[in-house]
Amino acid sequence: MEYRRRELLGASAAGIAAAVGGCLGSGDDGEGSVAGEELALATTTSTYDTGLLDEINAAFQERFGTPVAANAQGTGAAIESARNGNADVILVHARSLEDEFMREGHGVNRRSLMFNDFVIVGPSDDPAGVGDTEQATAAFEAVASAQAQFVSRGDDSGTHTKELAIWDESGAEPGGEWYQELGSGMGETLNNASESGSYTLADRGTFLSMQDNVDLEILLQGPIEGGPELLANPYGIMAANPEIHSNVNYDLAMAYIGFFTSPEGQELVGDYTANGEQLFYPEALSEDPNFQQYVPEGWQPDSSEE
Repeated sequence: MEYRRRELLGASAAGIAAAVGGCLGSGDDGEGSVAGEELALATTTSTYDTGLLDEINAAFQERFGTPVAANAQGTGAAIESARNGNADVILVHARSLEDEFMREGHGVNRRSLMFNDFVIVGPSDDPAGVGDTEQATAAFEAVASAQAQFVSRGDDSGTHTKELAIWDESGAEPGGEWYQELGSGMGETLNNASESGSYTLADRGTFLSMQDNVDLEILLQGPIEGGPELLANPYGIMAANPEIHSNVNYDLAMAYIGFFTSPEGQELVGDYTANGEQLFYPEALSEDPNFQQYVPEGWQPDSSEE
């Protein structure tokens, strides 16, 4: 993954409107629209808390006349919503959970959408010395060794999944009075960490959008600022499989995916800022797209099949 803003491929907005609008039909104003329909999106709290979805969804509705009902949850809960047939499309950030969802047949047409990274934040006095470490695993080991206060989202989200992976790789055991699982979204977790003087793992986008309102500092950067690759945070988007869930609106889901991954949608992603800081980096457009974005990681076609 390259940590720079990718150049958007040259394509006219009119061409995108025609391609995506074809999925939706044609409204009276010439743009695509589906009268009376609404897209059900299950997504992560980070895309909602940062305000990015307000920007994307407003642009989608303005262009195609179709509102988006976004249900912001942890990644695990968002995937479960779609698994139960309660979402047309999901936007999440835990590749292992996304792959499981696809292998089960519930998700189709996955696209790599955008990325940012995770950061380890904590109080400015840094009692565990996290700022002196260079790896996420070493940072977590330092917190555990000092038994410094750490708050976990504890909600089966993409951030929680990443946190557990770091603990596992570090060999340190989270638990005891110093470790608290909240079962909360990213914004509430950051507020709790600020009030209690605790460390936590945060996605960069949500932290940057809230940093003026919390008493926390980034103590270990992710790869966007030269930190460890383990803190990479890619986002994927995919449609619910209409062959399993006949109630989902597959055409509308694909229209939304098409818009979000188009040059227009990706420009909105790259231009979105908070406090002058870019929060997400577009990843859907590439002159050499990676086939593995569409299938579970490591999947290969059966060479024995004719």
